[in-house]
Amino acid sequence: MAERIAALDPQTSSIRRYGFMLGDDNRQGLFTNSENLLSNVRFSPKDGRILLAENRMLLVHASGFGVLRRELIETIGNSEARGLLTRMGYHNGAHDAQLVHNLHKSRSSTIEEFILLGPQLHMLEGTGLVIEVFTNIDVELGLFHGEYLWEGSSEAEIHVQEYGIGNQPVCWMQIGYASGFVSSYMGRPVLFKEVQCVGQGAPCCRIIGKPVEEWGDEQDLEYLKADKLTNGLAISNSDPGSSLGLDGVVGASAGFNAACHKLRQVSETDATVLFLGESGVGKEVFARSLHNISERSSMPFIAVNCAAIPENLVEAELFGVEKGAFTGANKTREGRFERANKGTLFLDEIGILNLSAQGKLLRVLQEREIERIGGDRLIKTDVRVVAATNLDLKEEIRLGRFREDLYYRLNVFPILLPPLRKRLEDIPIFMNYFMKKYCRRHNKDIKGYTNRLITAMLSYDWPGNIRELENLIERGVILAAKDRVIDVHHIFTEDELKNMEYLTVSSEGLITSDAYLKNNNDIKDEISNTSQIINMIKNGNNVIDQNFSIEELEKTLIDKAIEQTNGNKSLAAKLLGITRSQLYYRLER
Repeated sequence: MAERIAALDPQTSSIRRYGFMLGDDNRQGLFTNSENLLSNVRFSPKDGRILLAENRMLLVHASGFGVLRRELIETIGNSEARGLLTRMGYHNGAHDAQLVHNLHKSRSSTIEEFILLGPQLHMLEGTGLVIEVFTNIDVELGLFHGEYLWEGSSEAEIHVQEYGIGNQPVCWMQIGYASGFVSSYMGRPVLFKEVQCVGQGAPCCRIIGKPVEEWGDEQDLEYLKADKLTNGLAISNSDPGSSLGLDGVVGASAGFNAACHKLRQVSETDATVLFLGESGVGKEVFARSLHNISERSSMPFIAVNCAAIPENLVEAELFGVEKGAFTGANKTREGRFERANKGTLFLDEIGILNLSAQGKLLRVLQEREIERIGGDRLIKTDVRVVAATNLDLKEEIRLGRFREDLYYRLNVFPILLPPLRKRLEDIPIFMNYFMKKYCRRHNKDIKGYTNRLITAMLSYDWPGNIRELENLIERGVILAAKDRVIDVHHIFTEDELKNMEYLTVSSEGLITSDAYLKNNNDIKDEISNTSQIINMIKNGNNVIDQNFSIEELEKTLIDKAIEQTNGNKSLAAKLLGITRSQLYYRLER
């Protein structure tokens, strides 16, 4: 195996420097927990289901996937097909990361161990044999450098059967998978590139992964964008979204990309758009983006939060007031419709409007003209109306709180924005995006996130969706010290921690699982036992005859402490009675 790696890369010394060389006897034993994953595969012929843990899987002919791949390439083009399959792989990788997290949440595993379960799942799902060249991870510094070989890549094999040997890498879905899986655990986007491929005539495929900022180009990132209006993984070091004015339009999930597709389709028309979804999912961000990519982009965008306007002032705010119309109306004032003329009017929380205002809004949408309160003339308007609500308008109609005719007028082109808990693959992208945004705003230099915090982010249910995540990241940036990392206590309050299904707070103030609390007590017992051994030596008891090795004893204690603290080296050092720097010295030695 070492000879094969040397043949693939003349600079073999870099492989030796970063990691270990693999002999042929290591190939099958690189990953050791596949039996645990296999035990979660269940076939249920009675109801026609195959399950991997709680996820439903499909057993598909490789040749059938080949047909799909060829149809995509021939119908939508090579570039579009590659993008679609890459995004599909990214989705699979991110959801497998969540599956691994759920399966192992009760174990004291490090982030490194979690990440190395990705290749196990990849192999289990039939994509080929994964061979690690090296993996170098420091989550707190946002560092990930990894290199892997794929032997027997199913995707490359299928492509070669259909098209023969070419000049470009072809493992598009597998590259997306690796990027999605690792990004979920790093708290920031990590991009893998295939630097050689069986589809190019190489003996095996070879991939390299590192944070997107370190690649220096965005060519491969384009395949993770379903539409040009999104900034995808938001890697720019300048203001995010500045190139198109689409601040906040980032993501890679299927739901996000579907919304982007619809937004692009409707942007070329003047149709009324209704954004649906829970509070905080980004409805106003999408509404602004729709305006920015439409032909009205040079004209005003006026946003109105209907829930924030007193009920008796709604009509005055929307349609304007003539001087003397009522007490206090000492001058004529334009309404929001007039101010948005030739542009876009965004009506947020439209389900809150009272029935009287709903009736007048319906007339404006039908006739495209308004009448100010106290006025006696009709004013023509040319406004694109975009509305949003987090209410079920059909239920509101049933309860008599919303006009059915207005609903049909607004529901010309509905776009559903899924909640963040259904966009798991977008969480690390938003974490990276908002950290950069608020580091610039508050003049801070934050390095990244701790392992504990990333685990907490994956476990949290996000009832406030993206708005809540943004606020928590800003809180973390403010509270974290400069040149340090954001930890759990910077982000979550006690009330927010109560909403986490799998996590709790230990006596040390750390967020952890119930099983971890039990393991933490085990650590204290083991450290206590170690102290007993030391006391026995001090008291002259003959323990040397037991063949104790100082190096072995020290290594065992350090390994156990790091294992049981889930990779938290600060806590491990504390339990061992040494400083963090002393622990690092011993680890390096």
